[in-house]
Amino acid sequence: MGRIFEKRKYTMFARWDRMAKQFARIGKQITMAVKAGGPNPDGNLTLRRALQNARAVNMPKDKVEAAIRRASGQDAVDYQEVLYEGYAPHGVAVLVEAATDNPARTVSSVRTLFNKGGGNLGTSGSVAFQFRHMAVFRLDPEGIDAEELELELIDHGLEELGEGTGEKGEPQLIVHGELTSFGTLQHALEERGIVPLSAESEWLPLNSVELGEREANEVLRLVDSLEQDDDVQKVFHNLA
Repeated sequence: MGRIFEKRKYTMFARWDRMAKQFARIGKQITMAVKAGGPNPDGNLTLRRALQNARAVNMPKDKVEAAIRRASGQDAVDYQEVLYEGYAPHGVAVLVEAATDNPARTVSSVRTLFNKGGGNLGTSGSVAFQFRHMAVFRLDPEGIDAEELELELIDHGLEELGEGTGEKGEPQLIVHGELTSFGTLQHALEERGIVPLSAESEWLPLNSVELGEREANEVLRLVDSLEQDDDVQKVFHNLA
């Protein structure tokens, strides 16, 4: 019984830790969006996107409102978006998106994590060419005619509409488009009354690397350690 309790407690703390990380990531998105375009989501497409992502992870309304108030104040933190490129063990390409108020601190931390994980931090342009930077919308498929939606979105920058699953295995429709079409696609979805579960820019690999279980776990341990860094927003890789 003791072991069962400890396992449940570990699972609970892991879930809380993941939620805290998601809330912190979206809080930074809100801050940057408000500072760039103001606190009114009606006239700030980037803020609307951040608020959609907040709803997707069930971020409490009071936390969202507090983030907007802080970002609107004179003492709001200035975050700088930085992309780090490197390689994990076994030649797996890794991209790390960070939002930081201290780039020197962040690059030092990211470099240390790469080194400890058996990888190495590269230079700008050394890895990104192996990925495409895309607009990605995840939709609840209920009530949506996928074929009809695909035809309607083609003229708005749609590249691909496919099926996928969420973290809990729930079915999703996934919209891919060029990053330059982000606003156009988002507006087209809104016009049709479709509220995305999430709206993100993602780096999608052009080719994937297949590894055995042991080697893959070595890569995933590095990815996990990078994701735990407070300044890191998202980590992308080309491990199959």
